[in-house]
Amino acid sequence: MDPTGWGAPFPIVVAALFVIVLLRSNATYWVGRLVASGAHRTRAARWMDSPGYQRAVERINRWGAPAVSVSFLTIGVQTLVNLAAGATRMPLVRYVAATVVGSVAWAFLYGTIGFVGFEALALLWEHSPAVALAAGAVAVAGLVWFIVRQTRRVDTDPA
Repeated sequence: MDPTGWGAPFPIVVAALFVIVLLRSNATYWVGRLVASGAHRTRAARWMDSPGYQRAVERINRWGAPAVSVSFLTIGVQTLVNLAAGATRMPLVRYVAATVVGSVAWAFLYGTIGFVGFEALALLWEHSPAVALAAGAVAVAGLVWFIVRQTRRVDTDPA
């Protein structure tokens, strides 16, 4: 599904990609909410009602919007973040704002260099799987560093 081969003007391609990813991410959010509702009817309810879990949910709901936006720039993490946002019942106003930002970034990236990036990674893998794995490890390490840095900021915030 290479958007550069759609034969449509660039603004139409970006708009279509924006709508596609916005619908997909919001559907995942609502699946997360449904799963959490179902879990409250099981033995997990006691765990989900614990003070520790409630503190974690509050932090995710308060500071998770940037994580939702950034997740659109990752591969494989976006769905999990959207599912977690729904499961923790992130306020819809924050969630939608974060998904709009992330969807715009995703649409522009995927509509321009995103597909080329996947092709480049595939070619790199064919040439040297070790280098491709190293590039992936560097990307994951960068993401982990960013998340740890953001978490430390939240933990030191007196609010």
